[in-house]
Amino acid sequence: MTDLAERRDLEQVYQPAEDSRLLAETAAERVGDGDLVLDVGTGSGYVASVAADAGADVVGADINPLACREARENGVPVVQCNLTDPFRDGAFDYVLFNPPYLPTPPEDERDDWMEYALSGGEDGRAVIEPFLDGVERVLAPGGRVLLLLSTLTGLDAVVDDAARQGLSAEEVAAEKHAFERLVVLSIRR
Repeated sequence: MTDLAERRDLEQVYQPAEDSRLLAETAAERVGDGDLVLDVGTGSGYVASVAADAGADVVGADINPLACREARENGVPVVQCNLTDPFRDGAFDYVLFNPPYLPTPPEDERDDWMEYALSGGEDGRAVIEPFLDGVERVLAPGGRVLLLLSTLTGLDAVVDDAARQGLSAEEVAAEKHAFERLVVLSIRR
């Protein structure tokens, strides 16, 4: 029987779902042998593992210590940190991110790790905007970001925010679901 504390931890780490699968498949089609890849918000490490299976050298990053532990247990080297903060300039060929993108009214916010994994603030972009502010710094020349979004987040606003940072964004994968369309944007200088 599983220890209750272990079960509670699983409920505090985002587990792979349709969005993770779409990002992982898109990454696997693009990354290759020797590419250095950062998986921001790695959660369980699923997307990072798929990118590694495609030949990339991958490191995960997550703010959640429980996610870091689970990703390590799943064989992903991981750093506990906020977004791309501790990584050196120009380090990564690809940065992958399945951010918290669900629009969440302030009165519905909770103070737990799953909230960090799911809530994108009132407009769904509370974490995406600071990510776009800093991600270019860690991209190697020719590097790309693969960013998973939902139409609930406001795709045009994200593309506009990327443009304000001097980045161009194009849709490279999409999938329709009941209440949203999931999209992967490829973002580059």
